[in-house]
Amino acid sequence: MEEHRLKVVVFGTHGAGKSTFIQSLDPHARHIEALEDDSPTTVSMDFGRVSLCGHVVYLFGTPGQERFFFVRNILSRGMDGAIVVVDSTAEVDENTYNLCVWLKGSGIPFAVMANKCDCRGADPDQVAAGLDGARVYAISAHEGTNVLPALESFVRELVPADARIP
Repeated sequence: MEEHRLKVVVFGTHGAGKSTFIQSLDPHARHIEALEDDSPTTVSMDFGRVSLCGHVVYLFGTPGQERFFFVRNILSRGMDGAIVVVDSTAEVDENTYNLCVWLKGSGIPFAVMANKCDCRGADPDQVAAGLDGARVYAISAHEGTNVLPALESFVRELVPADARIP
């Protein structure tokens, strides 16, 4: 039986854990990075894929720095859904809030992954409160905790029940 394809774009600020999120789902994910202040940072995109519910989910990770807005615009074209990765040890910043408002206003299905829930000071409830009712999943991309179940839950929301392949 032929698998259907879904394009999911992964957004988030610099250091939120977008690359780690994708790599925890697909160990063979591709990552285009450069060193900035002696730390690696995404400068173009991440790409991974995973099969869920009879669908191949293509994950496109965007760079978090504002200067790469044009890359986010390009990768956003034709997306079936979006994931916003948020560092749950910090308050929700204005760019993340504005991104969620834009996604909601555009009618694009999205979920928020409150990352770093294994770290001291993590507060996924604060993330949910800061994003006015967005679907928030508590995860740890570094540890792999709840990453696959969270993505699977989101994919089930994207795909009508009659289109799912068990």
